[in-house]
Amino acid sequence: MRGMDVWLHQRVAKTAGSLILLALCSCAPPRSSRIVVGAKNFTEQVVLGELVAQEIESVYAQEGHPKRVDRRFYLAGSYICQQALASGRIDAYVEYTGTALTAILKQPLPPPGQRDPANVLATVRGLYASRYHVRVEPPLGFEDTFAMVVRADDARRLNLRTISDAARVALQLRLGVGYEFESRPDGLPGLSAAYNLHFAGPPRVMDLGLLYRALANHQVDMVAGNSTDGPIRALGLVVLADDLHFFPPYQAVPLVREDSLQRHPEIQIAMDKLAGKVSAEEVQTMNDAVDRQHQDVTAVVRAFRAGKGL
Repeated sequence: MRGMDVWLHQRVAKTAGSLILLALCSCAPPRSSRIVVGAKNFTEQVVLGELVAQEIESVYAQEGHPKRVDRRFYLAGSYICQQALASGRIDAYVEYTGTALTAILKQPLPPPGQRDPANVLATVRGLYASRYHVRVEPPLGFEDTFAMVVRADDARRLNLRTISDAARVALQLRLGVGYEFESRPDGLPGLSAAYNLHFAGPPRVMDLGLLYRALANHQVDMVAGNSTDGPIRALGLVVLADDLHFFPPYQAVPLVREDSLQRHPEIQIAMDKLAGKVSAEEVQTMNDAVDRQHQDVTAVVRAFRAGKGL
């Protein structure tokens, strides 16, 4: 009987293991047939994600076998996008080299004299390849750096042109930041140390989409935004110069899994077509069209691609 019990136990264990494996496989994406592009949860990321997705679809269409690219947008920040990419839940998303270096790859900020965009790109490229088997594609053509932004009337009244100028009067200012900026080494902790910044109180931490509304409504006096944000131009706001060159370069680069490129070489064709095609002014215009003018992101990106002959 004991032998029978062991046999039954082994059969049950084997069956249970098979069921668990089947469940895991059913939960995993069918990697051979789908292409999934991700994006973080702010406007520019959705614009860039849509740009990548449309360009991949265009390559397939030109080759005579149209293919739908799945969009997995509004992922909650860099860390979630990285986890999705590393686990194979998405095939690609657009990241910024400075963010990749510090927030994802956990590298120290290089000294100011060693923050050449090409050097940072090379470091990021090597680490993604060795750690995650992810290819860092050629830059899209623009940088989106962190930007310390104030209202124009305050800039005139307080004679603010640089972040060093703001440090002189920071005790009079209330700061608003996004969740990531509050804790990242290339965010508030490092910036405060570099410029000896001391504000009137702790920063107000909020979703990125609320920062400029809070600034316009005088709920805060300075926000940590991004240099290509549409509201900067639309609201006539002032970006303070990073006169101590604290922030590293933040070139926008598509990240793509190597195994996805092997299965879908059309992705590489699309990435090569997009290389160097997007300027900071152009992405800011698209951001503004979606944010302020409430245009459909799909139509905005399609019009941009048409203008570029893509």
